[in-house]
Amino acid sequence: MMAKKVMSILETQALTRRFGELTAVESLTISVEGGEAFGLLGPNGAGKTTTLKMLTTLLPPTSGDARVVGFDIVHHAADVRRVIGYVPQLLSADGALTGYENLLIFAKLYDIPRAERESLIHDSLAFMGLADVANKLVRDYSGGMIRRLEIAQSMLHRPPVLFLDEPTVGLDPLARNAVWQHIEQLCSDYGTTIVLTTHLMEEAESLCNRVAIMHLGKVAAIGTPTQLKASIGGNGVTLDDVFVHYAGDALEASGGYRETSRTRRTAHRLG
Repeated sequence: MMAKKVMSILETQALTRRFGELTAVESLTISVEGGEAFGLLGPNGAGKTTTLKMLTTLLPPTSGDARVVGFDIVHHAADVRRVIGYVPQLLSADGALTGYENLLIFAKLYDIPRAERESLIHDSLAFMGLADVANKLVRDYSGGMIRRLEIAQSMLHRPPVLFLDEPTVGLDPLARNAVWQHIEQLCSDYGTTIVLTTHLMEEAESLCNRVAIMHLGKVAAIGTPTQLKASIGGNGVTLDDVFVHYAGDALEASGGYRETSRTRRTAHRLG
C-alpha cells in the first residue's frame, strides 16, 4: 500500500520580484508543510519582507508562482487573504483603543458573525495572556503585550497560515521569550502553520522546524537548524557560523539608513 503524500500548505516556484534593475527576490522555490514553523533568516535587504509581501498578496510578483492553501497568490488573491493572518513589522494596533476594541474592529473586518465575536475575542485575549488588560488602552501596553495583541488580531478568524515579519524586533529578552511561547502554542494547540522572517539566529533556532537562509534575494541554504549546522561540519557549530558560511559578511554590510531608521522606529513604538 502506497503511503499518502503529505501536501504542502505553501509552495513557491521561481518566485521573483524586481524593482527596476534591482532584483529583490530571485527564483525563490520553497515548500512548507501544514503545522510547520518555517523561518526566512537573513539580514535587512536579503529579500525576506518582500517575500512575505508577495505571499500575503500585498505585492505582485514579477514572475514565478506561489500558492497558499491551494490558492494562487495572483489569480485568487481574495481567497488567499481569507486563509492567512499577517503581522507586519511596523505597529498595527491602535493605541487610542483598548485591546478589546482593537479585536472588535478586526472581527468586523474579517466578517466574523456577530453571534461569534464576543467568544472569539475573549478566547483570543485569554490565549495570548491579555484578558486582564482587555479594557486598557493599548498605548499603555508594554511592547511585548502589543505584539501579542497584534498576533491575536491576525488569528481571530483562525487562519491556517500565519505570517510574522520580525515578530520580536525591538523587544527586550523577557518580552521576546513571552512572544516565542505564544507562537509555539499556536503551532501546538491550533496546528497553525507559521512563516516568519527574522535576522535573529536564536529566534530561528528556538521557533523554526526549518530555516531558509536568504542572501541577496536568493535562498543560500535550507533545512532544519541541525541539518544546516551539520552541513558545514565540526563540533560546536552554531547557526551564526552557518549564516556566515552561506551569507558571508552580509550581516555586517546589510541595510542602510532607511532600514536602520525603520527598525529603530519600530523599537521606539513598542517601548
